[in-house]
Amino acid sequence: MPAALDIGLPDRVRHRFPILSRRVYVNSCSQGALSDAVRSAYEEYLRSWEMLGSPWEEWVGRAEAARASFADLIGADPDEVAVTTSLSQGVSSLLSGLRFEAGRDTIVVSDFEFPTVAQIAHAQELRGRSVRHVAGGPDATIPLERFDEAIDERTALVCLTHVCYRNGTRNDVDGVVGIARERGALVLLDAYQTAGAVPLDVDRLGVDFLAAGCVKYLLGSAGLAFLWCRPGLVGEILPTQTGWFADEDVFAMDIHDYSPSSTARRFESGTPPIPAAYAGHAGIELVREMDVAQVERHVQALVARLDEGIADLGGRVVTPRDPARRGPLLAISSADDHALVGALAADGVIASCRDGNLRVSLHGYNSDDDVDAVLAGLAKHRDLLA
Repeated sequence: MPAALDIGLPDRVRHRFPILSRRVYVNSCSQGALSDAVRSAYEEYLRSWEMLGSPWEEWVGRAEAARASFADLIGADPDEVAVTTSLSQGVSSLLSGLRFEAGRDTIVVSDFEFPTVAQIAHAQELRGRSVRHVAGGPDATIPLERFDEAIDERTALVCLTHVCYRNGTRNDVDGVVGIARERGALVLLDAYQTAGAVPLDVDRLGVDFLAAGCVKYLLGSAGLAFLWCRPGLVGEILPTQTGWFADEDVFAMDIHDYSPSSTARRFESGTPPIPAAYAGHAGIELVREMDVAQVERHVQALVARLDEGIADLGGRVVTPRDPARRGPLLAISSADDHALVGALAADGVIASCRDGNLRVSLHGYNSDDDVDAVLAGLAKHRDLLA
């Protein structure tokens, strides 16, 4: 069985995640493991509150630091990034202000989307828009020709997840963007399941909007997310879902008009999520220290090791075997996914499930030993594999 390419990465960082000394943690697709850096960041926030009372300049400065860290991670300028409380908030703000011109009133949504994106798209039906779904194929991928059939001259926006949260499949972003560009449609990429585990460069991706949050591979906590908007598009979008931190002059306290920021801050809302900004900034900086490209190489080797071991057990991996079509998440077909998650947890292996599949998601802090422990658990509970 092949060893991971970079043995040094987990050795370098594992000690910073206390849960790894007690559990085999392979559930980063739900929540990244808590690091010493994030715990310290929360403690720093609490100390500032306790000692200084209301140091708002310091607190807002930490939200700005998180904005800058995320922008650097995706190859963007901080002014192109909105700090939001969740991906839902950012996408809702975006769609509330997106112009739907006459004859271009359709939103295309892949069937691999997380519910929040699809639900926000369908909410636009209340404003006279239509939603068109792109169904997956029998091999847990969405053939590019199905996007080709769905995207036309009436399409205003294509909503595309980078990696599907249910089955770990990585969509063909280049192919979808090419079709959308040809037909004049915008593309929103949901990168929640890749940010922090897969290198992201918005120029190379070619999308118009990118949304992600800190709960998973960015190693932060709930309450902080980001929305990137391609330069030149900001001025064309006037959100009706807004708040005072989206104003061009936050401290003007003007209650007589709506004057949104000229930057991506116009997609923000009210008071920034300060505690989550402390945690999120610490998490992103730790990810940057780990080096996302190094994380991706390491995780790909771990996923290959896990894939091979499951085949040896007679199990079935739902995620495509082609490394180019999968991310850090491997979905394994289960006879009873909830029972399997519970059985593994009793053995000290923390995973999760969706859609009848066991989800095993790996990060830079995971090791060959973690993969072997998962395989040992699956061998023990082979009756729960489908």
